[in-house]
Amino acid sequence: MQNEDLNRLKVVLVEKKRTNKWLAEQLGKDQGTVSKWCTNTCQPDLKTLVRIAQLLEVDMKELIRFENVVK
Repeated sequence: MQNEDLNRLKVVLVEKKRTNKWLAEQLGKDQGTVSKWCTNTCQPDLKTLVRIAQLLEVDMKELIRFENVVK
């Protein structure tokens, strides 16, 4: 299975004028972990995704890319 871009975190951070560093600090996570989420190298767990949506003041659906996920 090829690596699919499952989240839109990088795009939403830019739209909200926030950085990986800011998000990492808010979540108490390593900046490298947030970077991996932004590049879709790995994905945050559901609980973390909910918290990210709250911090960025967006609906969780805005963080997830649905098209081309299920084939």
